[in-house]
This record gives sequence, structure tokens and C-alpha cells, in this order.
Amino acid sequence: MKTFTLTLAFALFSTSLFAQMLWKSDQSQSRLGFTVTSMGINQVSGLFKSFEATIQARQEDFSDAVFDLTIDAASIDTSNKRRDNDLRSNNFFDVANLPKITFRSTSITKTGPDTYKLTGDLSMHGVTKSVTIDLIHKETVKDPETKALISGFQVKGMLKRSDFNIGRGFMASMVGDEVSIEADGRFIRYQ
Repeated sequence: MKTFTLTLAFALFSTSLFAQMLWKSDQSQSRLGFTVTSMGINQVSGLFKSFEATIQARQEDFSDAVFDLTIDAASIDTSNKRRDNDLRSNNFFDVANLPKITFRSTSITKTGPDTYKLTGDLSMHGVTKSVTIDLIHKETVKDPETKALISGFQVKGMLKRSDFNIGRGFMASMVGDEVSIEADGRFIRYQ
């Protein structure tokens, strides 16, 4: 009985010691951008202005982290109103019928002291595919004003728009098939 009591106490202590941490993105300090080649001669960059991201992890180095991201597809912004309206139309994202883009990580592999390969399911334009992107954990610090823990991440990757049936009527010579993704996120610890 004494062994069982000690085991139970250790299990409860371990659970509280390594409790799940919840981190939420600070949208005012985060950016989710992309770049694509236009007509084979120049790069067009844009971003999504409205998104929410969370991280759940038990390890302080985020080696067991699960990332969740939800993007409002209609928030796309390339600083060109006509192009943005076209991107929102059924020519590309069809935001009236498919308003959300989501990503949920399925695995994370540490590749260096602060670098990872993050794999997950990306759902966009009615298609879900597994993608792998590069993740860098910049640092975790305490906010001097709020005393909250904040952590920074950078993400880089490449997607093919054809994999998600986006812009089917547009040849790669008009709108590049490869889309470079780059994001910088600041996350605040809530638990």
C-alpha cells in the first residue's frame, strides 16, 4: 500500500511539474506572409491580417509542441485592392465558400538547439495535405511590463498552390506555382 501511495504521489507531482503550457499568438506582434512570382518577372508579397495560433507543450524547449493555426482567408492583403478581390474570388481562395485556412501539427523534430522540422495537416481551399516547414524558436523572455512569459518563433516553407487547387485557371507563367511562406510569431503563455 505504501508503494502505491508513493507512486501515486510521484505521478501527481510529475503531472503538476510538467503541466501542459498553453501559448496564444499576439496578433499585434505577429506576421503571416507569403511571396509568389508574378508573370515570371517579379515577386508579389502579401500577408493574412487575421489569424489565431496556439501552442500546447509540456517541454520548455517546445520539443513536444503542438501548433494550431486558423486563418481568415478573406484577410489576405497584397496592398492592391483589385488583386486582393481577385484572390478572394472563386478564381483563387473562394472565401465566400471556403473562409478558413487551418494548420494543425502532427509531429515536431528537433534539428538543432533552436531549430525544428514541423509537420502537420494544412487545410486550404477544401484540400488537406501534410506539409513540413522549418521552425526556429527565437527565445523565451519575461515581458518587463506585464511579467508574462513571451516566446518568439519564425517559420519558413514552400507550398505549391496547385496542390490545393488554388488558381487552377492560371498558368505558372502568370502566377508562380511555388509560394514561399514566412511567418514571425510572438506567443504569450497563458497557463
